Amino acid sequence: MMRFSKSNDVLGTTNRGNAAESSLCTLCRADCKGRCETWLSSLVGRKLLYPRDFGMVTAGANNTTHIGVSYNSLRIQGYAYGSQGLAKGLTNDPDDCIFPNVNLETEFGNTMKTKIRMPLMTGALGSTFIAERYWDSFAIGGALTGIPVVIGENVVGVDLKSEISKGKTKKGKIKSSPELERRIDTYLRYFDGYGAIIVQLNVEDTRNGVAEFVAEKYGNKCIIELKWGQGAKDIGGEIQVSSLDYALFLKERGYVVDPDPTKPQVVQAFKEGAIKSFARHSRLGGTNFDTVEQVREDFMSSVKYLRRIGFERITLKTGSYGMEELAMAIKFASEAGCDLLTMDGSGGGTGMSPWNMMQSWGVPSIFLHSKAYEYASILAAKGQKVVDMSFAGGFALEDSIFKGLALGAPYTKLICMGRGIMIPGFVGANIEGALNPDRREKVFGNWDKLPKTVTDIGTKPVEIFASYFDLQKKVGKKEMENIPYGAIAFYTLADKLAAGLQQLMAGARKFSLDKIARTDLFSGNRETEKETGIPHVSDINDEAAKKILNV
Repeated sequence: MMRFSKSNDVLGTTNRGNAAESSLCTLCRADCKGRCETWLSSLVGRKLLYPRDFGMVTAGANNTTHIGVSYNSLRIQGYAYGSQGLAKGLTNDPDDCIFPNVNLETEFGNTMKTKIRMPLMTGALGSTFIAERYWDSFAIGGALTGIPVVIGENVVGVDLKSEISKGKTKKGKIKSSPELERRIDTYLRYFDGYGAIIVQLNVEDTRNGVAEFVAEKYGNKCIIELKWGQGAKDIGGEIQVSSLDYALFLKERGYVVDPDPTKPQVVQAFKEGAIKSFARHSRLGGTNFDTVEQVREDFMSSVKYLRRIGFERITLKTGSYGMEELAMAIKFASEAGCDLLTMDGSGGGTGMSPWNMMQSWGVPSIFLHSKAYEYASILAAKGQKVVDMSFAGGFALEDSIFKGLALGAPYTKLICMGRGIMIPGFVGANIEGALNPDRREKVFGNWDKLPKTVTDIGTKPVEIFASYFDLQKKVGKKEMENIPYGAIAFYTLADKLAAGLQQLMAGARKFSLDKIARTDLFSGNRETEKETGIPHVSDINDEAAKKILNV
């Protein structure tokens, strides 16, 4: 039985569409009026950790059977004694061993460490229009939370206002890139030493000289990320445009545009209304390599070049390819001294990935991540330093964050969350537009008025967002006027996830992230045990239990 059904009576939540493994709807809409768990958590925050209507109800879990292999087939271990990882100055006294004392701060990196306030980062938010429209919410929310935010591929190339000179040399090719600069500057405005802004490169970005532009203008304020695919698809990124002129612009910029807007029959079909939009595609990388050694040489050369132009922090993002590519990513990133390797399992995407491709291609997250741990352990056993890791693919709730960290421990430093962390941006923007009609177009709000799902909570921002005053204390009352509601919702959701993670860690008697271990998990069925290497629930500590009985 899968954990997630369409509605959850205990929390009073429901999905508009079918529920995915992550708990999100398979199709998440920016104009949704609620109210899945993530949507509602963006408003009420940590209140949603508990069953509704306290004092009137009792509640029982329905997750008693585990069929198949997924993160939902893993369960979290709890302990009745002990404590590990308490901060300096705290003791194992019960007054100190409380969940608010769980420290969620951590860091990643090889030589230059990046500090983060909780083990979370966003997925790559690139040239999709939904990322552009709600960027302020994502970037400001992420910066205020103190987590890394990733600018995905093709932002420069699709920007109508960017100026890119033609020629073979990369240096100085980009004269200006208003959209990329806006995205970086928005994050850095609220950056306080925790988190990072990461800029991703694909084939077209490399050709256009994005790395050189970022290095010259921002230096080590940014992390640069090389990209080997993603979990949503095994081809390059896509967007959809409904303008013939824009399609021709993208074709001129060197992108693959389908159907081809330069063909007369396509232009005629568009003018007659038979064709209403065009898909812009990126190119596949690595097509000119035939051997693993060629891939290695090119990767090492790329990392060396990026360091030479000034980047101290370099990361790699890889998708849900097979085991050979996974081993290559771990081995090469470790050898090159990369700061982070993000591994994205199949299942979802933030753009317009082909639907049946998402359904059918690639390695599901739990298999990919289990093998990542196995391969990393092989390198570690040989005395090699293993690159810090981030797991992505189907994470949305606090328990899945814990499971991902534990499954990959001690190599996994944080969890990459894509669709789930975007929802508060949508919800907040819709609320801001409904309450302030003059801002509706600017924030891309989709509502004319607040729906009942919101008015049941409140009618003013101070009533609607549980973390409003916490955030106001952080930024000040005057600056709070500049914070988009989507960023407030982002901060509120992050607070709920943080509190939930703290509670799970306290129950496992782990008061710092570095103490989380694979022994904090057990498998709900034998198939999951076989695939993950996590022992079955009835086997963990069974020998220790029998020793107690036989004394």
